[in-house]
Amino acid sequence: MSWLWAIIVGFVLGLIAKAILPGKQQIPLWLTTVFGILGSVLGNAVATWIGVEDTKGIDWTRHLLQLIGAVVVVGVGDMIWASIKGSRQRA
Repeated sequence: MSWLWAIIVGFVLGLIAKAILPGKQQIPLWLTTVFGILGSVLGNAVATWIGVEDTKGIDWTRHLLQLIGAVVVVGVGDMIWASIKGSRQRA
């Protein structure tokens, strides 16, 4: 069941990250989900590093860090995806 939640959270975070980033991202939906999952993992790692991985109630700080991680990963991943797709189309 944890894999299902990871996919759902990654999908939602990826979509929110795409909505936050300016312009149109060219990555496909499956890659948005993967980048959302990676951003969530990155946000959890940062939360653990700063000591907010387990709090009482809703972990707003951890969730914000997950969203920030997803925005960063989706942004960087979109640039890489666009450069790969651009170089393939020119060849």
